[in-house]
Amino acid sequence: MEIVFTVLIQLLAVGLSGICARMLPFKLPLPLIQIAIGSALAWPGFGLHVTFNPELFMLLFIPPLLFADGWRIPKREFFMQRRAILMLALGLVFMTVLAVGYFVHLMVPAIPLPVAFALAAVLSPTDAVALSGVAGKGAIPGHLMHILEGEALMNDASGLVALKFATAAALTGVFSLRDASVSFVIIAAGGLAVGSAIGWLAIAVPARVMKLAQDDDPAAGVIMTLLVPFAAYLFAEHAGCSGILAAVAAGMMMNYQSLRSSVPTVVRIRLTSTWGMIEFVFNGVIFMLLGLQLPHIIGTAVLRAHAEGNGHVWLLLGYVTAVMTALHALRFAWVWLLRWLASRRAAKKGLPNAVPGLRTVTVMTLGGVRGAVTLAGILSLPVALSDGQPLPGRDLAIFIASGTILMSLLVGVVGLPLVLRGIRRGPDLFAAEERQARLDAAQAAIRALEGEHERLTAGLDEAGAARVANSFARVMDTYRRQVDLVADEQTLRDAVRQNEIVETDLRMTALRAQRDGLLKLRRSQKINDETHSKLLREVDLSEAAIVARKRNREPAAYS
Repeated sequence: MEIVFTVLIQLLAVGLSGICARMLPFKLPLPLIQIAIGSALAWPGFGLHVTFNPELFMLLFIPPLLFADGWRIPKREFFMQRRAILMLALGLVFMTVLAVGYFVHLMVPAIPLPVAFALAAVLSPTDAVALSGVAGKGAIPGHLMHILEGEALMNDASGLVALKFATAAALTGVFSLRDASVSFVIIAAGGLAVGSAIGWLAIAVPARVMKLAQDDDPAAGVIMTLLVPFAAYLFAEHAGCSGILAAVAAGMMMNYQSLRSSVPTVVRIRLTSTWGMIEFVFNGVIFMLLGLQLPHIIGTAVLRAHAEGNGHVWLLLGYVTAVMTALHALRFAWVWLLRWLASRRAAKKGLPNAVPGLRTVTVMTLGGVRGAVTLAGILSLPVALSDGQPLPGRDLAIFIASGTILMSLLVGVVGLPLVLRGIRRGPDLFAAEERQARLDAAQAAIRALEGEHERLTAGLDEAGAARVANSFARVMDTYRRQVDLVADEQTLRDAVRQNEIVETDLRMTALRAQRDGLLKLRRSQKINDETHSKLLREVDLSEAAIVARKRNREPAAYS
């Protein structure tokens, strides 16, 4: 019963956090609000105690979130930026483990070198979800955000693999760079292969089954999709491979396969809404858990420091600040070096390319915020050595990691808006692409309608042909307006857009009246619940399509 109560309170708190974010008179990132609420719930009077199990946390939360990120991330941009992503996700991670690990050990000798390497390993992964919450949607230029998202997808695996080897070295005192390198390649390649195979099966098999089935209820397919990230993670971990990379690969493969296989519209709509809710709830619970753990983590570190007589609260905060400074300095230097090398390669090929700009490098540096994987990784450190002695420096490492998560969020909240203010944005590379795609799709529909009109009117008498012509004109008018909306003439576009606004308002008014009418019919018992639900769903889908079309046609707002 206590577990049920805790889960319900967590879900309620996640929902309230979203409401608070909209009601606050000033803008505060949702992750920070959720951490604050979690810390408040940790007050002893509430009796809300959550025992953090890192293995359970990694299984329940990380696979579905990374699966959703892998499904959603733009694949074309991911492969276009693969060089920068891999250099950040692999090269920067291992540089962070070495440099920050030695730095922590020299700064705090009480933390053994293997534990310092473990701390650096969990601090190396970044969190794209936390970054979106801090910076806001659309605030960071698209090409930079694609790199940051791709980096966050891939460096979770490299950071946790490095943590695995560092933990083994802390427990056994034995480490081999050659064995670790070979193991990393096998673990990563195996995880990608297992995830890709499961993602392919998850789409290919149901697609063939659905061709034989006449039932259009999407519930079964959606449930199967929800199980895919867990299946990929568990199979890969059982095979000794990276479960995290398996979840990412499964999401990317399912997205790729869905482009080749016909997915019913009702399944696609249900999947979008279901995964949107899962991402919001799971991300909220993760930051709530961080808030719940913070009082215990801070209290334990402070008591341990006083017991050992080697520090105060200010010294502990100094450790966090020093580690955060080292992480940012290393990241800044690495990103600047990558961009400098890219400009040199472009210059050798005769392509115009500027020297890396300070603003861009700073955005990439501040964009490396830490989040859920860092928390799960540091709390997974073993409590004791193989001989039963407590693991030296564990509590202090947990405090530094938790403080770094908070400080990276706060630095992002303050620094990113300042750096992004007044940033010069070049032409939107995807605006012309989107406009052309709308035009091509509308013209394809017009051509298909013209061919279908000729087929339907063949052999009809004058009255039948007139009825078909009326229907044809009503449908054709919709697609001709879409063509006019992307026309080259500004005056024509403005006139059509104004007409679209008026028509949208009229349609929304009519749909609201339909909804009210259906409700009155239901209250008066003139229709039953089944009929009411069926007709109401049609109205809701029509309204959702209008709202989505209206939102997509609004000009993007850049701060």
